[in-house]
Amino acid sequence: MSLPVLYSFRRCPYAIRARMAVTVAETNVELREVVLRDKPAEMVAASAKGTVPVLVLTDGTVIDESLDIMYWALRQRDPNHWLDHSADASPLLSRCEDEFKHWLDRYKYADRHPEQTKDFYRIQALLFVDELEQALAETPYLLGDEVGITDVGVFPFIRQFASVDPDWWADAAYPATRHWLDTWLNSPLFTGVMKKYPPWTSDTTGPTFPALDGEC
Repeated sequence: MSLPVLYSFRRCPYAIRARMAVTVAETNVELREVVLRDKPAEMVAASAKGTVPVLVLTDGTVIDESLDIMYWALRQRDPNHWLDHSADASPLLSRCEDEFKHWLDRYKYADRHPEQTKDFYRIQALLFVDELEQALAETPYLLGDEVGITDVGVFPFIRQFASVDPDWWADAAYPATRHWLDTWLNSPLFTGVMKKYPPWTSDTTGPTFPALDGEC
């Protein structure tokens, strides 16, 4: 391989944050967009867990956790200093992946979890959003005045949460979080990584995933 290979799925929040970090780091990869119901054998061979994102480095090293991919990319190059407060980021990122994601999945797919109501699941997820709102009411980003890995690590999951019931979210008592989310949704960085690519097949080469032009 002449470039690292990144297996991705456009809408997956884990893959979104990995692509955002790779883009900011200006680290070129071969992007392989996958169809999750028809996962390529090459991806499964690299990572038996069969979920995206999966990064295969040119020496064969496999990184198959999105946060690890983010840290790998930013350690190559971190022009916006996202890692400056990486130690402080860990607790919030862990709660996002564990507690919040648990309730988010049940809120999003409440029909698959009839043990409780959709409203119940939303209330549980909001315990995490409450924490974000408190932070963002004081500073423009989660850990202060500058963007950090925490913001990018959490943002795709809040995007997913807000999209479950957009009408409810539009009027919810979370103005600071809503502003923060809207800022990310309209950023060149996010719109750039959400460009559509055709599904990769084993007889093709995926596109070189480019860095954005201008400031991210």
